[in-house]
Amino acid sequence: MSFPIQEIDTLIRTRRSIFPGFYNDQEIPDHEINEILENANWAPNHKNTEPWRFIVMKGASKEPLAAYMQNYYQDNTPPERFKEKKYHKIKKNVLKTPCIIIICMSRDPQERVPEWEEIAAVSCAVQNMWLSCHARGIGSYWSTPGSILHADEFFGLDERTQCLGMMYLGYYDHTDYQAERQPIQEKVRWMY
Repeated sequence: MSFPIQEIDTLIRTRRSIFPGFYNDQEIPDHEINEILENANWAPNHKNTEPWRFIVMKGASKEPLAAYMQNYYQDNTPPERFKEKKYHKIKKNVLKTPCIIIICMSRDPQERVPEWEEIAAVSCAVQNMWLSCHARGIGSYWSTPGSILHADEFFGLDERTQCLGMMYLGYYDHTDYQAERQPIQEKVRWMY
């Protein structure tokens, strides 16, 4: 099997976090979200535990999420660090975003692999989602606010499942965000 290597290289190297403030109002069709999640489902995972779980939130379902996140921020931020602007931005970002996918990890019941491998597998699934979004012109951003990392009860998760973050998804008109990486040669040691 052969794939256009230059296109794959470009896809990987041009992927960026696109934040909710850049999103326009265009809805993301459910069939596109299903394709993105199907690609996530093909992430590598040790012993085929497939630990990723997702909750897709669109429309009115985002309103209680926004309220929960605002309340969590208010209840868990010391008064001297509380920022009214951030409090309101939480709601704005959630409600403005056409689709939010809650990212969860469900631990293998037999615990055949270490927990870090299950988290790594979920991370691979998220990278597949990110690349799938980028290829479709959909902006995405993996966020890990404390409110979501402690939202197991809010989402009614069982004791083996935990939230690892949320992914904001939205079409966008323009962003001039440029990323940089230090040379790979600084991070690799070759041994022969």
